[in-house]
Amino acid sequence: MASWETAFAEIKRGSDEILIEEELIERLKTNKPLKIKAGFDPTAPDLHLGHTVLINKLRTFQQLGHDVIFLIGDFTGLIGDPTGKNATRKPLTKEQVLENAKTYQEQVFKILDPAKTTIRFNSEWMDALGAAGMIKLAASQTVARMLERDDFKKRYASNQPIAIHEFLYPLVQGWDSVALESDVELGGTDQRFNLLMGRELQKSQGQKQQTVLMMPLLEGLDGVQKMSKSLNNYIGITDAPNDMFGKVMSISDDLMWRYFDLLSFRPLKEIAELKASVKSGKNPRDLKIELAKELITRFHSEEDADTAHNDFIQRFQKNAIPDDMPEINIALPSDGIVIGSLLKSAKLVGSTSDAMRMIKQNAVKIDGEKVADTRLILNETGTRVYQVGKRKFARITLS
Repeated sequence: MASWETAFAEIKRGSDEILIEEELIERLKTNKPLKIKAGFDPTAPDLHLGHTVLINKLRTFQQLGHDVIFLIGDFTGLIGDPTGKNATRKPLTKEQVLENAKTYQEQVFKILDPAKTTIRFNSEWMDALGAAGMIKLAASQTVARMLERDDFKKRYASNQPIAIHEFLYPLVQGWDSVALESDVELGGTDQRFNLLMGRELQKSQGQKQQTVLMMPLLEGLDGVQKMSKSLNNYIGITDAPNDMFGKVMSISDDLMWRYFDLLSFRPLKEIAELKASVKSGKNPRDLKIELAKELITRFHSEEDADTAHNDFIQRFQKNAIPDDMPEINIALPSDGIVIGSLLKSAKLVGSTSDAMRMIKQNAVKIDGEKVADTRLILNETGTRVYQVGKRKFARITLS
């Protein structure tokens, strides 16, 4: 194993907070393999890059010689994680959860080493706990303690309903840590309450308390809200190579560095050198290409990455799309926005009638593709390049 100093530096890379750092250092100094746990509720069939922030950190622990447990929350998935929700989340059926869990297992090994990964399902111990055990578990915490959770507190204050079963979610997640006797649990910053519940329940059961490592939430393509399929601002790890390449190229220059820090496997020193190269005049576009190819190689192949790059050159660079263009943010109405209104708001045309005329002349493009429908309604968030004629361009983010 690496020295504890080297290991701690790698573990801390990109993290938001470690509770408690001194406890983790003590464990690392023993030079013994630790049990590292991260739970994922299979609430959707596919993973996106936001999910991989945690999985990448699991990979780091694997490379340092520790035992990684990829926990599939087939039981908690039936409850529905209330984290960040302003309304009760609809629970999934058992069939939906199991079907999604299958795809998770297939996708996670694009990052983790199958030989060094243990996959567990929390129904293993939660089904055995039974009704009496669940009541005993629920008795370990008070309603006042649950209302300390920020999202519960806000919903209670605004008279939004909180279903009783939602209080069970952090208890079950915490009990997972007891059942696995985990040394370290990983989670997003929005999971703080649930992660600390694991420490509380372990202490109540006489176990050594786990260290909590919180990773930041990855912003989606809009650079504002966290990556989410429901917001359509995501890059799926099963996205086609060309789609993945185009999405990476659409992110802002500032967001690019966030993606490098949280998604790239490059050493920190190398990323620092890339940042210095931009200050010295290197085009950020070239670095986005490198990032896109790294991600496509990881989830597809090096050949797919090269092909996507060449296709991008054919579609964009040969159409003389400039590197510098206005970057505009426009709020997307709930019923979408008509292409003509969007172009007018972005000042790419003087009026909606001008937009109609340019569309009819095949002079309007979105990401290099001609727009033929004068009544096109755009209803998806995200960033795309809009072109009117040969010289008017804008990178517009709908959010």
